[in-house]
Amino acid sequence: MTIYVGNLSYSVTEDDLKEVFAEYGTVKNVQLPIDRETQRKRGFGFVEMDTDAEETKAIQELDGAEWMDRVLKVNKARPREERKPSRGGWGGGGNSNYRGGRQ
Repeated sequence: MTIYVGNLSYSVTEDDLKEVFAEYGTVKNVQLPIDRETQRKRGFGFVEMDTDAEETKAIQELDGAEWMDRVLKVNKARPREERKPSRGGWGGGGNSNYRGGRQ
């Protein structure tokens, strides 16, 4: 039972988010992903609620609500998509004699 919360202020904290969602039930977990390169919050988060009923109520009440000068996007989180393994680099095969297919 996880909720996606988008369009968050970059200054929001996990405690801020927990406080808002606690009005709709028991908050089990809050995550605010951090960008690997900039080490800044990414403007979205995930809230895990205790029951489906609490989750549904929070989504209904908070989707489209204005909070911290932002209009929230709140919905049921989709499962994380599996990424294909990276082959590394920018591709191209490393052939320095490549001439765009002309020979």
